[in-house]
Amino acid sequence: MTGTPETRQEHDSLGPVAVPADRLWGAETERSRRHFAIGRDGAVTWPREVIRAFGLVKQAAARANAESGALPLHLTTLIAQAADEVAAGRWDTEFPLSVFQTGSGTHSNMNANEVIANRANELDGAVYGTYLPIHPHDHVNRGQSSNDVFPTVMHVATLDAIDALAPAVHGLRNALARQAARWWDVPMLGRTHYQDATPLMAGDVFAGWVAHLDDAWTRVEGARRDLGAVALGGTAVGTGLGTDPATSRRAVALLGEACGHPLRQAASLVAALTGHDAMASCSGALRSLAVALFAIANDIRLYASGPRGGLGELRLPANEPGSSMMPGKVNPTQCEAMTMVALHVFGSDATVAWANAQGALQLNVYKPLILHHVLESAGLLRDVCRSFTTFCVEGLTLDRARIERHLQDSLMLGTALVPHLGYGQAAAIALAAHTKGSTLKAAALESGWVTEAQYDAWVEARRMARPHGDASGPPAET
Repeated sequence: MTGTPETRQEHDSLGPVAVPADRLWGAETERSRRHFAIGRDGAVTWPREVIRAFGLVKQAAARANAESGALPLHLTTLIAQAADEVAAGRWDTEFPLSVFQTGSGTHSNMNANEVIANRANELDGAVYGTYLPIHPHDHVNRGQSSNDVFPTVMHVATLDAIDALAPAVHGLRNALARQAARWWDVPMLGRTHYQDATPLMAGDVFAGWVAHLDDAWTRVEGARRDLGAVALGGTAVGTGLGTDPATSRRAVALLGEACGHPLRQAASLVAALTGHDAMASCSGALRSLAVALFAIANDIRLYASGPRGGLGELRLPANEPGSSMMPGKVNPTQCEAMTMVALHVFGSDATVAWANAQGALQLNVYKPLILHHVLESAGLLRDVCRSFTTFCVEGLTLDRARIERHLQDSLMLGTALVPHLGYGQAAAIALAAHTKGSTLKAAALESGWVTEAQYDAWVEARRMARPHGDASGPPAET
């Protein structure tokens, strides 16, 4: 690994390495880039949230070291500016490493150290690879280890991912709430066990979906507090060797101010390096959100089935042709995409759980895998919620004639006869109607137990759907 006109020669603890001359990364990054070309087109690389978090962590550490006197102010200013550029996204192409690398994330930490050091030296007039006056280990990584930096990055990046997910979930939730208000007083047939049941309002169906999403989002929000406890200051094995406790606490405070999240140093830095329970809990909360989304999408798909041979009570927007062979077919494609994403999230959560269980001795060495799956789940859920809102929920319509026909054909309206005739006689009327293929009303009148006036007074779908009135109203938008 020697230099050529297109490369420069750098050195690490293992010897010389030829690095592309125009790149900000250095020897350790280059070794990882060559040795871990794993994934499509060479690598599954880190998203923006992770690179931003690295920049913010390095900036906070430099400033804390300057305040304690561990770094000269001139070097700190250069490091902070370079780190700020990394956080802002200016140098994203300088982070080429695969997620599938060392389980501690050391290669990505060194990637950040080398990029920031080379850029800081460039700001000072030096050329890449000299590491004068700023060295990636001695200055950018001062008072840190990959073992505490990477889990800190995990938490900061995940908090950012939750922030990005929130508007998409709330957008979907509010779109459902608007439809609930639109159809608040439209009675429709309820169904249990895939069979007819007593009526409810279409608005209540949509309000139920809103509540399901609200409950799931509460769990995701609950993950924030635990993610606020970060490992920075633990260094290699959680003892804090090589750093001053006050300086590391100050770095955490500065990091919290910079990233916009309420951070605190973990109560046990040893545990913060070995276990990633906060990440696993967040993954579980994302799984719960995916469960809610799966159920909603599946219900919409069922209500829209047909449209003539199925329920056909909801009409889907016709976004694209549904078949290369059958003309006029429209498929529930947004529902299918939503449920596929949900299943992917289920699998990712299982991976995170297993990876979190691998905290052997003083270090969990599945950190990159955990982070990758949590961020991927959050990103997929964000994207599919936006798509589902725009291309499905906002374009839904009710087939009111079909809803009314199903409602009036249902034998379960006979439940309203039970208080007046008893369960046995009401069941006999329903069975007679089913056997003869007649309406419930015809069977009731034929039984002699009910007059037409009584039937009309007792069997009223709207009152059955709201037996206790409407005190609450549709769900409010948030």
